[in-house]
Amino acid sequence: MAGFRKIDELIRMFDKEKRLLADMFQKRKSLAFRTDDALALVDHKETRIKYLISHGVIRESGNQLEMEDVYLKFFEDVLETNEIINVAIVKEFIDKLNENIEYYLEEKKDNLRKKYLNEVRRSLRTIALTTLRNVIDLKRNVDNTYKNEPSLKIKKLKLQKLDKKRSDIAALIKESEKLLNEKQPVFFATAMDVGMQETVNDVKLQLNDAYHNLLEIDRQIINYLNMIQYQSMLLKKLHQLKYLRDQQILEEYTDIRQLAQAINPVCFETQVRYSTKPSLQWLDSSDDANGILLKVMTNRRLPERVKRKEANPIPASFFTELDAVNEYIDQEEMYNAFSGQGKDLFRFLMDYDYKFDVDKNERLSLFCQIATQYYDRLDIKDETAVSDNIEYALIFRK
Repeated sequence: MAGFRKIDELIRMFDKEKRLLADMFQKRKSLAFRTDDALALVDHKETRIKYLISHGVIRESGNQLEMEDVYLKFFEDVLETNEIINVAIVKEFIDKLNENIEYYLEEKKDNLRKKYLNEVRRSLRTIALTTLRNVIDLKRNVDNTYKNEPSLKIKKLKLQKLDKKRSDIAALIKESEKLLNEKQPVFFATAMDVGMQETVNDVKLQLNDAYHNLLEIDRQIINYLNMIQYQSMLLKKLHQLKYLRDQQILEEYTDIRQLAQAINPVCFETQVRYSTKPSLQWLDSSDDANGILLKVMTNRRLPERVKRKEANPIPASFFTELDAVNEYIDQEEMYNAFSGQGKDLFRFLMDYDYKFDVDKNERLSLFCQIATQYYDRLDIKDETAVSDNIEYALIFRK
């Protein structure tokens, strides 16, 4: 198998075959991607299909094509559509983290110690990221299992296995937190620079968030299992009732008639219909009403004279445009004008030459509005003044 040796070559392959790979990824669950369909996506050039097969991107099985697992897993991880909960990989990274910490403590050369320190940071970030993705995949699998699995027994078994995976993830989170807090005190005491401190804090926050999400998933799994148990019991009772009914001994061995008479569910009640009469104004003015009246007249065979007469044409003067002027005071312009002079706000508003008549009460209201809206831009003094029996605070621009 040829394989790729340069990242540029790999990226060019992705760009060139993006249509084929996107279509194969969308149909990855059907396992029915024919070679003829693939040829249509590569302009019927069989050499491009052979190139992908020889480089380990896709594999051929009879007349079907499948994406290789390494690329399928890459796309699923990047697009967060993975359904496989990989708990073992977190354990591997924890072991790798302990190994690099041990190498760091034993190494004497600074350049190699820096290399092991970077590996520790990378392992910490990978542990946190993989744990969060496992929690997301677990939540999605729990919901899909309960909603889409038709068999109650298989649904229950799947949820129980997912609950076991939840316990494993929780145990790994506890182990990771214990490693950060207790197991490696010498390393974190000697290597705790600014970058390591930031990485450790981020990892702790992500692990804490993942653990709280696991608690919610645990509650949801318990709820789903209880609902499955209830549905199973209900289904069992329905089977028993059907057997008794088929044997025509249902009323002999059950009290179903008494129970049915004792309940009065809404779904069995007679549907109540309420008729409302249309208003005369609507009948006289609505265009829809004319069509309804014609249908009523046709159904009841009413005389033609009942038909509504056509209205007179609307006079042209009705469509004459009239300009309406709405006078208002722009508070922003008033504040800008006030900022450009030296009077206090009250005296400025009282003496201002407005473009239209503004009475005293409106000016007082404008004073309160500007003082409130632009509070942080104004210098409000503790002193007050009096004008026309009105005591007001002295307010100047800052």
